[in-house]
Amino acid sequence: MLTTEFIQLSRDCEVIQIPTGIRLRFDAGTRVRVLQALASDFTIATDSGLRFRVDGRDADALGLSIAPAKDLPHHEVFSEELIWEQLKTVYDPEIPVNIVDLGLIYAVEITSLEGGGKKIEIKMSMTAPGCGMANVLKTDVEDKLSQLPEVREVNVEVVFDPPWNLGRMSEAVRLQLGLD
Repeated sequence: MLTTEFIQLSRDCEVIQIPTGIRLRFDAGTRVRVLQALASDFTIATDSGLRFRVDGRDADALGLSIAPAKDLPHHEVFSEELIWEQLKTVYDPEIPVNIVDLGLIYAVEITSLEGGGKKIEIKMSMTAPGCGMANVLKTDVEDKLSQLPEVREVNVEVVFDPPWNLGRMSEAVRLQLGLD
């Protein structure tokens, strides 16, 4: 539900300011409007126009619900394809695009661990070096990939060399955003 109308939060909830990444607590009754709903997160705006991310666990405070997360079948076998599918469920909170199609993922390395299981190492970037959302998106990636079968360890490194640029976006996203 995206709305141009303001709603009031039905209860207190934690928010993350975009793009600074600062965590705050909004009180019940705070007026906001929902700008986008992607995966299990929401981007909202306040009366003053400031933007914040609300985690799906607080959807009820917005009077919303989230679709249940797609569970991976228990018989699903680990693969690089599963990694990319999971990464596509992490969205930039400012742009309605997942981090894969946005071109933020620079490298994926999979290692088999001695005691069994897999270690995944990710190198990713942000659209701007000073982005305060880096730790938020890094944690999102770590959490999502940790859910995959056989995965025992996930390390995400945020890098800025080479710098991200619009050319890293998929062609479909550039068209969607009117950049081509």
